[in-house]
Amino acid sequence: MSELLASLGLEPVVNAVGPATRLGSSTPGPHVLAAMAEAAGAFVRMHELQAAAGAEIAAICGAEAGYVTNGAAGGLMLAAAACIAGDDPALMDRLPDASGARDEIVIHRGQRIAYDHALRAAGARLVEIGFHDLTFPRELDAAIGERTAAVAYLSNSGANAIPLEQVVAIAHRRGVPVILDASLAVPPVANLRRFAALGVDLVAVSGGKWIGGPAASGFLYGRADLIRSVALQHQDQDVRMETWHGAPLVAEGIVPGPPHQGIGRALKVGKEEIAGLLAALRAWVARDHDADRARWTADCETVVAALDGIDGVRAEVLPADGRERGWPVAEIALDERALGRTAYDVVRELAAGTPSIALDEALAWRGLLRVTPTQLQAGEAEVVATSLAASLRQREAAAAIDTEDRKDWTA
Repeated sequence: MSELLASLGLEPVVNAVGPATRLGSSTPGPHVLAAMAEAAGAFVRMHELQAAAGAEIAAICGAEAGYVTNGAAGGLMLAAAACIAGDDPALMDRLPDASGARDEIVIHRGQRIAYDHALRAAGARLVEIGFHDLTFPRELDAAIGERTAAVAYLSNSGANAIPLEQVVAIAHRRGVPVILDASLAVPPVANLRRFAALGVDLVAVSGGKWIGGPAASGFLYGRADLIRSVALQHQDQDVRMETWHGAPLVAEGIVPGPPHQGIGRALKVGKEEIAGLLAALRAWVARDHDADRARWTADCETVVAALDGIDGVRAEVLPADGRERGWPVAEIALDERALGRTAYDVVRELAAGTPSIALDEALAWRGLLRVTPTQLQAGEAEVVATSLAASLRQREAAAAIDTEDRKDWTA
């Protein structure tokens, strides 16, 4: 990769943000790359490959069915399309035009984020409930009506939302499925089976983040009938009724025939991504996750220790909570006035340095920086710590130089 980057005039980045898509997500291991290379050397019927991969995903997650997608956002779009269209190929052909159909997806106002565009792209109209600080169960119940296709729920939203367990109970009582965006909820690995056990109907997971699969990979798992709709709207439907592999669906009266190319056709997943995702998932569920957390915690402690004693800086390790956020972070609070520089100044400076370092700037508007250690390579925690300390000591260094200058002037 270094040769390729050099030929393009680029340099690798030290990733202290975590598995962010804008930084390339992850660095898949040799077992993932080998699986992708093997898949690249053969032809296969893609519906059969998806069915086999989906069965393994379902077994790992304790669900009825699974399906490989091109990422968590693509999974959300397919999930919304499945909940809207069901087994209706004519409606599949029309999406994102969902006029006259059940096209409403209920969502907490406090869980609205830019990524819910994936739901709207399928033709859904979002119906908001509650506020960021408080939502009552009665509001969810009241929002569900004849046009409701699903309820969407976002893990790690930070909002004071109705607990997921209660959301599932209310939605199911009203005959409505629940879509869960779990892109940031794995790790911990236990969440995979926990969400299935709660009865979540479709769970969207990223394969290219902590699982370590190809960047353009993810998966859905949940109800078999909804996964069936996902497949019909995602796979290549350049087929003929006489030879269509889905003929049993027609014979059983589930569908009158195949749809044309569905809305998911633009979210293509190659055989290489399917093979790589499976290899990554198999290895990831078998990993020593305690050892991962211990290594990540040590890297956070390295960063925090390097910033100890710097005026205007308070750094601490926020441990993994074992439920929603399965990884620790080093959080650095800046007294921007005392330092004479903002958190954004620090982000820009480290990004422009050698090596270029990317910091988590999600809370920089509050004067907070974070180092997420999960993508750091060996030795990079020390590089980040040293660069951060040098940047944040600039006011001290400038004051020391000024003092020496004044001594020289008065001598």
